[in-house]
Amino acid sequence: MLQALRIRDFRMLWGASLISSLGSWLLVLAVPAHILMATGSLRDTGLTLAAEYLPRLLLGPLVGVFADRWDRRRLMITANLFCAAAVAAMLLGTSTGRYWVLYVALVAENSGAVLYAPALLARTPAIVGTGPLLSSANALNSVSSGTVRLIGGPLGGILLTIYGIRWLICADTLSYLLAAAAVFMTSRSHGEHPCRNATISGVARDLIQGARVLRAQPLARSLLPVTVIFLAANASLSAILIPFGVQRLGSSEDTGFLLACLGTGFLIGAPVIRAQLDRAQPRQLLTATLTATAAGYYLLFTSSSLAIALPAAVAVGMTGSMSLVIPQTIVQRVIPSTALGRVSAVFLTGEAAATLSGAVAGPFLAQAAHLTAAATAASFLTLSASALAYVTVPRMPASAPGHQGEPRRSGLR
Repeated sequence: MLQALRIRDFRMLWGASLISSLGSWLLVLAVPAHILMATGSLRDTGLTLAAEYLPRLLLGPLVGVFADRWDRRRLMITANLFCAAAVAAMLLGTSTGRYWVLYVALVAENSGAVLYAPALLARTPAIVGTGPLLSSANALNSVSSGTVRLIGGPLGGILLTIYGIRWLICADTLSYLLAAAAVFMTSRSHGEHPCRNATISGVARDLIQGARVLRAQPLARSLLPVTVIFLAANASLSAILIPFGVQRLGSSEDTGFLLACLGTGFLIGAPVIRAQLDRAQPRQLLTATLTATAAGYYLLFTSSSLAIALPAAVAVGMTGSMSLVIPQTIVQRVIPSTALGRVSAVFLTGEAAATLSGAVAGPFLAQAAHLTAAATAASFLTLSASALAYVTVPRMPASAPGHQGEPRRSGLR
């Protein structure tokens, strides 16, 4: 699983993502908890997640064009610097009556993040190739996601109690600046396209070409609706996770431990998915992980004690992270590097639409009915995604890059 770390540029990218994610996760608990304690509203708390994903919905397809048209390294540096400025602006929104500034800053921060994401997804296979090292790279990314959840959740809850939200905002700002420095230390080119002017006609043409590439690839095309349905269910529960922990489990500290267990699940799932990605068929693997995630959702959100909630959170983190890594790796393998930014952006836009819908629906359903009703609906939706994967996802050919040990670098496309 550590093989990709032998490549210096990937080490820099991985370190940049780890640092910025850790800083952001300090605020994942702090911002909604701060708003919940100040307003007492599940709706206002859930809207923080909606504010995070609105830029992905509005900007998603366009940033894919930029990731394929502009220098990806420079784009990633600029995005990190913009995010640092946006987070720093949150300091203006911590006073009573100015919480709207937090929502605006979240939208701005995630506008920068949505520029960064497709560039990272497209640049990773350009650095490590599309063979076994890509499985290693994505497994390591899952490890970093698990690590920041394991550390960032409890640490954010503790530091929020001790130092307050302003200190955490400053820490997140610094993390983005360090990430920009790490990306700056990577090499200038890995066979990527030079900067080109983004005219309106050129952007439209690139969008059409990207859509054609996705439509012509049945494996990637079939994964899109499965991913969207799963992420809608996931978002509906993510939006009520903080209120669930605070109100049912008892405190923000307990919620931090819940986030840590989700991170532990990510860490456990990383070596498992690394071993299975190059061996098992995506259809069977994705069907199994989604089914297990549905069961974990229901067990977690119907529990009333840490003794049940924490193991359920580990299970959700393990199988849920695997359900995310599988489509990402397959898309990176079957889509040409020249169109990977645009196709990745289509998936990110679908994720944004699903997450935004779930972030709004989850809190409203939980407040109108009950947490159990929200958990049941999300579990059923995830089972539907599992069934859809089993029915529609085709077999991956044995000759596909990276599958069953066949290496292939993106530069050979």
